[in-house]
Amino acid sequence: MTLDRSKSPEFQIPEDISLQNPIKRTLNNGVHLYFIPTPDIDAIRLEINTDTQRSLDLVDKKLTSFFTLNMIMEGTKNLSASELDDFFDHYASEVEVSSGFENNSIALLTTKKHFSEVIPVFRTLLTEATFPEKELAKRKSQKALSISLQKEQNAARASQLFRSQLFGENHPYGLISDEYDVQIIEREDLVEYYENSLWYNPEIFLTGNVDEVELNMIADALGSLKVNFTEREFPAFNNIQKNRLYEEKEKSLQSTIRIGCHLIPKNHPDYQALSVFNTILGGYFGSRLIKNIREEKGHTYGIYSSIGSLKNADYWVVMADVQKQYLNEVITEIYKEINLLKTELVEKNELETVRNYMIGNFLSNFSSAFDLIGRFKSIHQAGLDQSFYEEKLDFIRTFTAQDILEVAQKYFNKSDMVEVIVG
Repeated sequence: MTLDRSKSPEFQIPEDISLQNPIKRTLNNGVHLYFIPTPDIDAIRLEINTDTQRSLDLVDKKLTSFFTLNMIMEGTKNLSASELDDFFDHYASEVEVSSGFENNSIALLTTKKHFSEVIPVFRTLLTEATFPEKELAKRKSQKALSISLQKEQNAARASQLFRSQLFGENHPYGLISDEYDVQIIEREDLVEYYENSLWYNPEIFLTGNVDEVELNMIADALGSLKVNFTEREFPAFNNIQKNRLYEEKEKSLQSTIRIGCHLIPKNHPDYQALSVFNTILGGYFGSRLIKNIREEKGHTYGIYSSIGSLKNADYWVVMADVQKQYLNEVITEIYKEINLLKTELVEKNELETVRNYMIGNFLSNFSSAFDLIGRFKSIHQAGLDQSFYEEKLDFIRTFTAQDILEVAQKYFNKSDMVEVIVG
């Protein structure tokens, strides 16, 4: 049979997906380790996630966690910052840190060949960081400048104000840092947090060319860390409904828009349908918002919608940068497109286009071992398991126009929306 290269292969919709479940180990200190062995990949990535719930007590010094994480590579008892950099560079390794709303993360990316040399030094970052005053002053100066610049950037400012309106300015998700929050941070704050508050509810996520040798090294290096396991009630929140916040900037030629609301959590039966609704409205390049406001009217270079996933609160938001003179028209068109999905069934051609896009995008999220452990971590921290993805694929394969109409009517009411405009 001759292959006709003038025709693209027929798109095949998979019936199901089989995902490799991570293997679970428990270290001597009670820390759970989840790992996916991939012997064909020479790299190893080890990520430690800790719970930021202790940061809830630090409202007056809300940047303590940020500076603590970002200072651990600035020196240990035996190695300076430059010596640490040289060491990890020599062994083709990297250390990554991040401080988020719900989790702190410290990750090591290295190779199987160098793992035994690197893991002991990595451990010293977790137990022997010194937080030198000179480097802290430099970091504070950089952060203050970053905050100052963000105030002038419409998109960054709009996102901050949107979360503040959605959750409340005193809620951990809604806090906005300013230059004063940087000024009041002292070295002693970092030391206290590092020693007493950083290691709450830690978990380890591991992937790469790992066998019992590396697992034993990890158990030896991390199984003796002093950790705490405790749960606390997360603060409640209520968005300010029927509210528009407009921070005008006279010299700005564009306005940044954020319109959104709270959503149900991932374990709700309607969640998968909401994901499809979001894709149709503004979740891909062929979405209705793109076609209407970008392609037909030319009022923006980019407009899209997305679902923000947090452990304690998912939310939905439309984001756009528009020419200032078309601001009100664009907002009207956003609600118009939402209302069309609430009142009219999506036609079959559009439905199948979205279905094929979502399946392709879904499968691309599992193309590597690093993707697999990342996807597992995402649903694991939401209290779910791999069946979430199996159910997601099944829903994408079978959803109907009626499914989308019903969730649109149920969850997307204008009276529930928070509107933020900057510019």
